[in-house]
Amino acid sequence: MHTYSVALDAVKVGKRIARAGWNGKGMFVFQRPGDTLSCNIITNVKSLPDSVKTFLVAQERDILFLPYLCMYAADGSIVNGWLASQTDMLADDWTILD
Repeated sequence: MHTYSVALDAVKVGKRIARAGWNGKGMFVFQRPGDTLSCNIITNVKSLPDSVKTFLVAQERDILFLPYLCMYAADGSIVNGWLASQTDMLADDWTILD
């Protein structure tokens, strides 16, 4: 078992992490890596509203997407932008899955 700081270091290098105390089976946290998208392909990004696409294309430059944490939830969905609670950050039951 590890502290959150150890688990966070592991997730930054591509590992999956989870807490032993979580009720949902199979849940884990991972980092979605940063990416740079060409201005030319922004219109094909399904996860952006049309108004945002229009704005970004008008910038006429590549768009940098910063890395962020995601959680694979018990229902099979992925939560983008997962944030650790204070309880999560202070827990010592973090496991490094791979």
